Amino acid sequence: MSQDLNLSSNSHALDEETARAEVYGLLSQLYYQAPGEELLGQLQVAVTEAPDAGGFLEEPWRELVACARSLSQAQIASEFTSLFGGVGKPEVYLFGSHYLSGFLNEKPLVRLRDDLAELGLGRSEAMPETEDHVAYVFEVMRFLIAGDDVAVSNLTRQQAFFNQHVQSWLPALCQALQAHPRAVFYARAAAFTSAFISVESQGFDLVA
Repeated sequence: MSQDLNLSSNSHALDEETARAEVYGLLSQLYYQAPGEELLGQLQVAVTEAPDAGGFLEEPWRELVACARSLSQAQIASEFTSLFGGVGKPEVYLFGSHYLSGFLNEKPLVRLRDDLAELGLGRSEAMPETEDHVAYVFEVMRFLIAGDDVAVSNLTRQQAFFNQHVQSWLPALCQALQAHPRAVFYARAAAFTSAFISVESQGFDLVA
């Protein structure tokens, strides 16, 4: 991910694609683990003004950055563990199968693995979570935008994967986080995620 988390970008298509990939990369990191010192530091100094005032992502991004500035790394790490960690059932699930079927390791995960295999992708043995973890799904989207192989990383593949494995359940995760009484930083992250997914959905609709 780029060291610059400024969401502003020029109208040039390449810049827009780079910005999209960077946002997916950032979200993947935030949902996989609590931000470390370096990432949190980047968030805290990030530019919050968009080129066009009042842009749809500007306010949720501003609120996320403001929240990052108001909390310590330890506070955010504690919130992450409280919401997503612990022994047994977490407060909030980060796995698509839970939202699509009500259970973990069900048919949605099988479908995802089949689609990943078609893309030539697979889960690293170093990653203990299943492929329907939100961080993994976001990293796949980043790859489909920024990858070098145009046979795989192209708009058609992006749209198909987004519709099947992102739009189908991410709004429910965002709603769960925004409604959780102990979610502070991650409520803001969810609000930004929801806005970003909405923008992505509208963009794909325009090219359908």
